Amino acid sequence: MSEERAQTFTVLHQVDDVQRTENGDFDSALRAIGETTVESVPGAQYAGLTVIEGIEHITTKGATHRYPTVLDEVQRENGEGPCLSAAWTHQIIHIDDLATEDRWPKYRAAALDRTPVQSVLSFRLFGESALFVALNLYAESAGAFDDDSIELGLVYAAHTSVAWNSMRREQQFRSALASRDVIGQAKGLLMERFNIDAVAAFELLRRLSQESNTRLAEIAERLVSARPAEQ
Repeated sequence: MSEERAQTFTVLHQVDDVQRTENGDFDSALRAIGETTVESVPGAQYAGLTVIEGIEHITTKGATHRYPTVLDEVQRENGEGPCLSAAWTHQIIHIDDLATEDRWPKYRAAALDRTPVQSVLSFRLFGESALFVALNLYAESAGAFDDDSIELGLVYAAHTSVAWNSMRREQQFRSALASRDVIGQAKGLLMERFNIDAVAAFELLRRLSQESNTRLAEIAERLVSARPAEQ
């Protein structure tokens, strides 16, 4: 087996392991993938995913250390940074020495003040999600990443994209199952309360959803959660 195929197998095996668990601890799976990436990319010490839903909604997933989370907080607070640029502009961002970096001055000042990180590599992840996601690698020494680091980082960014998309699909599937179950419970409550059949109960839920401009699953959750207080 080639080294690249072995790397792909390792990452996908980590994803498969977490999908077989009942709780679906996706952050732990992403952290394991990040640890594999750090071990394999020359110069890397820390890794994390920056997940972006608008400038006010920036979160960190799978961080192998607290520094990736701190640096994402810096980006959120200042509205700029390499991970945001990598996610928004489809670029690979390479910071060789944060102390001399001039593209994001507010980010640079806060990052140097709050962490010892000097080198940064950010890769945009591609896939099915509407979210913007970047894989970020960090090191405390300047000049930590070379051409080999970038080449291997691209490989692991591709593997992480596969993992991210797979886990997002799994999350969506589990969410759909949970929604189906709670909608079924809500239908049962309405059928019992109003002596109607399943079709009429679902139509009532649908009408409530439309009139209140609220997701049908949320309407169902409210009905089910209110039941104990009414008994």
